[in-house]
Amino acid sequence: MPKLYYDADIDDSPLRDKTIAVIGYGSQGHAHALNLKDNGFNVVVGLYEGSSSREKAEADGLEVLSNAEAAERADLISFCLPDTVQGGVYRDDVEPNLTAGKTLLFAHGFTIFYEQIKPPVDVDVVMIAPKAPGHRVRAVFERGLGVPCLVAIDQDASGNAMENALAYGKGVGGGRAGILTTTFKEETETDLFGEQAVLCGGVTQLIKMGYEVLTEAGYQPESAYFEVLHELKLIVDLIYQGGLEYMRYSVSETAEYGDYSRGPEIIDDSVKDNMRRVLDDIQSGRFAREWIAENDEGLHRFNRMREENLAHPVEAVGKELRAMMPWLESTT
Repeated sequence: MPKLYYDADIDDSPLRDKTIAVIGYGSQGHAHALNLKDNGFNVVVGLYEGSSSREKAEADGLEVLSNAEAAERADLISFCLPDTVQGGVYRDDVEPNLTAGKTLLFAHGFTIFYEQIKPPVDVDVVMIAPKAPGHRVRAVFERGLGVPCLVAIDQDASGNAMENALAYGKGVGGGRAGILTTTFKEETETDLFGEQAVLCGGVTQLIKMGYEVLTEAGYQPESAYFEVLHELKLIVDLIYQGGLEYMRYSVSETAEYGDYSRGPEIIDDSVKDNMRRVLDDIQSGRFAREWIAENDEGLHRFNRMREENLAHPVEAVGKELRAMMPWLESTT
């Protein structure tokens, strides 16, 4: 059975006299580094030469080194970089500075599970994966709270891998909400599936198609935007707060009946079959190979799809409407 750890269950003293290097200062990197620093850990930030993040990290009170210098100094090296960048940084900067007993920590299992990084057997390889974007990890921490995290161990050369991983998880605030045990395989495959089938791919396709159906039927673009995109946050917030039951309790009975009676007509067994195919692509490694090849070949298809989606009419009308909603920034 998986186990859930909270702050009271975790002794973070083993990491208190160690140096932690956070490689990268983007969404996750800045949150990890600042949360650890605020919790009293010894943190340095590793960045490539010429990184635009150097000035920001230094302004935030952090010591900034090159990736190689940070890896050499650190006892625990935390990768907070895009999946497709990690392998190169590891080979060029981290691997030459690895010594027995150090810990490699990842915020997502992709590069280890798909063997883009193959560490030596004498180092610990662990994961602390916050279940939220980095900016949310930081904002919630500043309010005295935390976001749930997953913890996994791929190599335990020292015999203390779990203790150090949990200490790091506590340092970034995960112990305030709970740190759940998992594996690199489970985290990687479920994370990719969630992004593709529901959280990003599924939701954005529902929004775009709903918008198209309404506007093609002659309804105002602005009305369509409010119905299929703007109000989505209100519904998701209710689900987040109390599950599907609380959302259904909170909406009208008309909406609840439409949920039960028409939802299965939209998301039917054929969609479930499509989801299974998406999961099969993940489990077989096909998606990973495709994404790695896309990066190696210059991201041409990725950039084309990005441009096509930015040009969708729901984006244009959304920009106009959001420009008239100055309160939005304060409610995110």
